[in-house]
Amino acid sequence: MGWFIIMLISHAIVLGITQGITEFLPISSSAHLVILPLFLKNSYQGLTFDVGLHIGTLFAIIIYFYKEWLSMIKKAFIQPKSQEATLLWFLVAANIPAAIIGYWLEKSAVTILRNPLIISSALIIGALILWLADKKHSLLNSISDIGLKEIMLIGFAQCLALIPGFSRSGMTIAAGLFVGLKREEAARFSFLLSAPIIMGAGLLEIKKASAAELNVPLFIGIAGSMISAILSISFLLNYLKKANLNIFVIYRIILGLAIILLVARGFVSI
Repeated sequence: MGWFIIMLISHAIVLGITQGITEFLPISSSAHLVILPLFLKNSYQGLTFDVGLHIGTLFAIIIYFYKEWLSMIKKAFIQPKSQEATLLWFLVAANIPAAIIGYWLEKSAVTILRNPLIISSALIIGALILWLADKKHSLLNSISDIGLKEIMLIGFAQCLALIPGFSRSGMTIAAGLFVGLKREEAARFSFLLSAPIIMGAGLLEIKKASAAELNVPLFIGIAGSMISAILSISFLLNYLKKANLNIFVIYRIILGLAIILLVARGFVSI
């Protein structure tokens, strides 16, 4: 029994660190959370556990960007026409499409869409989208330079991430590049944009969770996710100041092809 508990905790740590690292890198955290248990010969940990790990990344966003959040919330009340207040309402508006479609696809999210072949296809298609966006030459804008139309385009791009493999950060960063944001600005907005949707999904799922699902491994996984996510955010923002996204494009294609090969060889079942 003690060994079983140790295995559960170690599995939670691995998944938590994986979630934290991959949530903000444009390589799809949901794809890794589905595929990793298959490689480890463990059953899928369930949507509640996945959402719990996402809550860990939410804590990371709040902690890392706490100055920005405090400024936006404060200005929303005392200077409602300021750039900070406008950005806060833009973040809320941009999350509406994903919230509606996510609610509609809730059941599919734990069944059909978690097929390894769908995930591998999404990884490869998403890689091509990211590559095309990164080739755009007019990457000069900051978040304050774009309007509601561009913000909503980024919000609709977030809907693709409901299919594991596309990557929420990957598609929103790509959309940010398409509307002319600098790479680090596109990443920063992508990270801020994730907070409302993660919070909403987390509250809905945790409310439905049973007492048995709210266990020690889950909270250990959340802690691992939060710590690794903070490091991941810092890494990517600094990396994109001086480099392009090619390394992530290549990784996605290799991972997608590897999953297809493993399915074809029977190592991963569909």
